[in-house]
Amino acid sequence: MVYAVLGILVLAIVFLPNMWVKRVMEQHNHDRPDFPGTGGELATHLLNEAGLDHVTVEVSQEGDHYDPRDKAVRLSQANHDGRSLTAVAVATHEVAHALQDAHGYAPLKLRTRMAGAVHMIQRVGSMVLLATPFIAVLTRAPSVILLEVAAGLALIGTSALAHAVTLPVEFDASFKRALPILEKGRFVPEEDLPAARKILKAAAFTYVAAALMSLLDIARWLRILRF
Repeated sequence: MVYAVLGILVLAIVFLPNMWVKRVMEQHNHDRPDFPGTGGELATHLLNEAGLDHVTVEVSQEGDHYDPRDKAVRLSQANHDGRSLTAVAVATHEVAHALQDAHGYAPLKLRTRMAGAVHMIQRVGSMVLLATPFIAVLTRAPSVILLEVAAGLALIGTSALAHAVTLPVEFDASFKRALPILEKGRFVPEEDLPAARKILKAAAFTYVAAALMSLLDIARWLRILRF
């Protein structure tokens, strides 16, 4: 019974933030004929206005994000072509990352360096865990096996740590850059600003949701290894 309750609590902690982010985005994803342009058009306008016309705006199948290496703001089809409050707020959030990059914002540079390293570290962690049965047969030493499993899980867990470390980057983009842009530029009606603020919060918490979801990888490996 205790394990069942703990399992439900863990699932709630992992899935509820992700569900909240999706709900907020979908809640304000309806078409707004009163908006003068799409999310993609607003992103292009803001970049040109900031003198960042070298940054491209592209449709992406991998979700909304800014790629500092390719200097590209990438938006989902719905946010690139849509005239919704979600499209406008998310597009402005991603442009804010381009502004961070242009201004040499140190935490964004750290996140960019971490991104490639974390992917490699996770692969190493998976290989370490895959080797566990062979190490168990060779050594027959429980302490060595436990040490190896702990090391493998720690390496895989770096993804959650990386997402947590980069959370300040998201809040800076949403509330120190994107929200003032929307307010001062009057790109959304004043009565829509509370909802826009909520969307920007959800955009920032996308990384929290991703960090929590990555914890499922650890649970999956524990189940495979029967710990």
